[in-house]
Parts: sequence; structure tokens; C-alpha cells
Amino acid sequence: MNNSRRRFLKVAGLSVFALSSGVAGLAHAQVAPGRYERGAEALKAKRWAMVIDTRAFKSADEYKPLIEACHAAHNVPNIPGKQEIKWMWLDTYDHAFPDDLSEHQKPSLLQAQFPLLCNHCTNPPCVRVCPTQATYRMEDGIVAMDYHRCIGCRFCMAGCPYGARSFNFVDPRKYLSDPVPNPAFPTRMIGVVEKCTFCAERLAVGKMPACVEASGGRILFGDLDDPSSSVRKALAENFSIRRKPNLGTQPGVYYLI
Repeated sequence: MNNSRRRFLKVAGLSVFALSSGVAGLAHAQVAPGRYERGAEALKAKRWAMVIDTRAFKSADEYKPLIEACHAAHNVPNIPGKQEIKWMWLDTYDHAFPDDLSEHQKPSLLQAQFPLLCNHCTNPPCVRVCPTQATYRMEDGIVAMDYHRCIGCRFCMAGCPYGARSFNFVDPRKYLSDPVPNPAFPTRMIGVVEKCTFCAERLAVGKMPACVEASGGRILFGDLDDPSSSVRKALAENFSIRRKPNLGTQPGVYYLI
């Protein structure tokens, strides 16, 4: 057994122990700093958050342009079946909000589809269990990915309670057009995990997330720590819910219903 494999098994063993015992600190080194170089026009926040006004979407079809914009911006491959890669997807109310389910909710709500993505939690369990710091929380609250550090152990997928991560079981580049939809964004390789990153690379050059731009104002994005921001005002004036709030992860994605 070579040294690199021995070291991986040692670190992986600590992560498994952390998952099973709750002592997450054993698998969690110092949080890695953000690796996105911000330009002069970069958008900044103390804590980025997203507010999705589901009342403004009349059908599941109206979410499709948002998903397409997200996937095109990040070269997400279209792999059919159980090996699909998804950054943003749709699911039913009972799957999205199992803790908020009431049999007496209005039928239109229970039958509706909701857009789901990484929740960019304040207390992200995926970060705690990653043995290589391939997933890390940036200072502005974004849970980012370093694909070069990912060893494909999938502990982050086991730690995420929202199903927000996808694993590349096959070479994703074989399922992309030539040229790729966005040559400026790196493609991934077989054996790594990926997910939504709140478009950190776009924020770094002064652009809003792709889904926000495609939403026509129906998705808000801003600084949760700024009382004057659009997200704070929307949350103050409307009833909102988050996914699985009882877990204590403090999701950064809110839904107006």
C-alpha cells in the first residue's frame, strides 16, 4: 500500500468516525479561504442569501429557463437516468419541505413543483465531513467547491441533508456539446462531486447568479446581514420557509409561499 493511499484511508477513517459519532471536529480542519479572485466590479456581501418568490411562478414550466440558464453557465452535462448531474432541479412540496407538511394545506401548494439547489448553509455539514477541504465555506457564506482537491469519497453527499450534490460516475465531458455552453467555466472530470455555488465566479466579476438574472425579478439575491437589502426587505414583508430548518444548518435559501 503506497503512502498516498494509506494517508487517504487514515483521513477517511476519521471522517467516518465523525459521521457516526457526531464528533465532526475530528474531520474538520480550518475552513479553507475563498479561492475566487474578485475583480474591481465584484459584488460583495457579508452573508449572501437567496429568496425565491414561488407565488410569482404559475407552473413548473416557468422554472425551466432558470434551470437551463444555471446549467448552461456551468457546463452541467445532461446525463439521463440515475447518474444525472443537477445544480438546480424541481421536486414536490412534500419532498422539499417534509417538516412543514400538513394534510390541510391548499391542494395547489401540495401539488406544485419547487426549485431546489444547494442551500449554502451557515453550518454546512458537508464542509465538516470533507477530508480534503474540497468543499469549504467562504467568508461571504457561499459553500464553494475545489474540484482539484475532490478525491471522490462522497462524504459530503452523505453529510448533505438536502440532496444538493451530484457525483460524476462517468466522464461528464462526453455529455457536453462541442464547444461547451460556457468556455469560460471549467468542466469537471469523472470521480468528482459538484453542486450549485451561488455563481461565485459571476459575483466576482459583478454579475448576479444566472438563475437570478433569468428569473425576471422573481428570485432575489442579496446580503442577509444588510437590513436595507432586497432579501431582507422581502423576508420582513412576507411569510417565508426554509428546507428542514430543524436540522440547525441555517439554510441561505428562502421560499415565499
